[in-house]
Amino acid sequence: MSAFLSFGSTAGRSPLPAPTSRPELSIVSPVYGCKGCLEELTERIAAAVGHVVGSYEIILVDDRSPDGAWARIAELSASKTHVRGLRLSRNFGQHAAISAGLAHATGLTVVVMDCDLQDVPEEIPALLQALAEGADMALASRIERQDSFFKKTGSRAFYRLLGWLTGSVYDPTTANFGAYSRKVIDAVNAMPEADRFFPLLVRWTGFEATLVPVTHAKRTEGRSGYSLRQLLRLATNIALSFSDKPLRLVVRTGLAFAFLSLCIVALSVYRYLIGDIAVAGFTSIVASIWLVGGVIVSSVGVVGLYVGKLHGQAKHRPNFIVAEDTAGNA
Repeated sequence: MSAFLSFGSTAGRSPLPAPTSRPELSIVSPVYGCKGCLEELTERIAAAVGHVVGSYEIILVDDRSPDGAWARIAELSASKTHVRGLRLSRNFGQHAAISAGLAHATGLTVVVMDCDLQDVPEEIPALLQALAEGADMALASRIERQDSFFKKTGSRAFYRLLGWLTGSVYDPTTANFGAYSRKVIDAVNAMPEADRFFPLLVRWTGFEATLVPVTHAKRTEGRSGYSLRQLLRLATNIALSFSDKPLRLVVRTGLAFAFLSLCIVALSVYRYLIGDIAVAGFTSIVASIWLVGGVIVSSVGVVGLYVGKLHGQAKHRPNFIVAEDTAGNA
C-alpha cells in the first residue's frame, strides 16, 4: 500500500499510465458508512462475475467514511489481488468518489454500484448480457425499491424537482447501478464539470441505453448519506450546473410582474379620470414597493448563484484528490 496525492480532474485524460493489459471488467463502488458490508460485497461480486469474465477488478473508493472503512479496504486489498482501494483526502461526495473510481478503472466494461448491498451483485451478469446484446449502457431498474417510505418519498421529490428544473424526464427506479462500455466511461471522464452527477452525465452522452429490471435489497448496515434537505440541495446544484431554466424562470417572472404593473397603472389612471380616487393609498404603495423589491432581490439572487457556479468552475480545482492507493501507483 502506498500513500500519494492524485489530483482528480478527469477531463480528457487518465491519471494513470496506460496498462499493459487491462481487465475485462472494472467494478467501481464508493464507500461511505458501510465498513461491515465490504467483505460480503467483494465475495458476492467475485462469485457473480468470476464465471462470466476472465479478469476483473473491484475498486473501492473510501470517501472518508466515518466508520474507519479504509483499514478494512486495505485488508481486503492485501488479501484479494482483484481488490483495489482508493482513499480520498477528504469527503468530496458520492459522485466525486465515483469519478475517482472511474478515472482509475481500466476495464473494457465498467460497473458502478453502491457498497451497501442494496445494489445486488448477483444482478451484474444480467447487466453485462444487455451490453453484449448491443447496448452501450445497461441501467439497473429497481422495480420494487426496498427503502423506507420517507426515503422513497424523498427520492421521488428529488427526481421530480430535478426533472422540472432541468426540463428532462428522470426515471426514479434508476440510479448509479449499471454497466457501461469503455466509450461511455471515457466520455464521462472527459467532462470537466466541477459538480458531478453520474446518472445525468452518462445520459447526456447520448449513447444507446437499455433498462434492465433488477432486484433491490434492503439495507442491512448503516444509513443513507442523503437527507431530504441534502437531496433538495443536490437537485438545486445540479439544476444550476446543467440547466438555465432558473434564469428563464426569472425572466418570465419579471415579464409577468411588468405586465401586472402596467395593468395596475392603467386601472389607477382610469379610476383617476373618473374621479374614483381622492387620495393615493399609502398601503398600496408600500405593498407595491415590497413586492417589486422582493422580485428584484430574488432575481439578483438567482443570477448570483450562477455567477458563483462560474467562479467555482473557473478556478479549475480537481473534482477529487486521492491520498492513498493500495495499488501504489502515483
